[in-house]
Amino acid sequence: MDENTYRQLLSTSIVHPCPFERSILTHCAACSQAEKHYIAEREIVACGDEASLELCVTLREALRHNFTFALGKLHIDVPLPHAQEMRMQCGGLKALQFMQDGSDEILDIAGLLQLAQQKFGSIADYPYSKIVQFAMRQYKSR
Repeated sequence: MDENTYRQLLSTSIVHPCPFERSILTHCAACSQAEKHYIAEREIVACGDEASLELCVTLREALRHNFTFALGKLHIDVPLPHAQEMRMQCGGLKALQFMQDGSDEILDIAGLLQLAQQKFGSIADYPYSKIVQFAMRQYKSR
């Protein structure tokens, strides 16, 4: 299947793509709302809950904005290289999990975000300086 056909099929079949798809596919994190699908021998992840999806999209954008300087980027509107995207996603989620219970194993992203909202309030109020510091120190790619 050529890339254009794949993209077309992807856009028509997946209504809610998961913003943390890379983290889930690399087994860095898991999510109770993740739905895996296969298109043209490729595995993709969709979100099964719109409320969770909204939280995840907001968190991913906030992480991207707060990791900009740490990753040496001047603009957040360009796609990140895979390794930097993984550091932002996996490192940010692991830091958030560590702040919740001292563990860095992410068993449920949706559950983690619900707990974090109870603890910190809105996503804008998360301690991003601590999250970024933890992620830059602790997260190592393979």
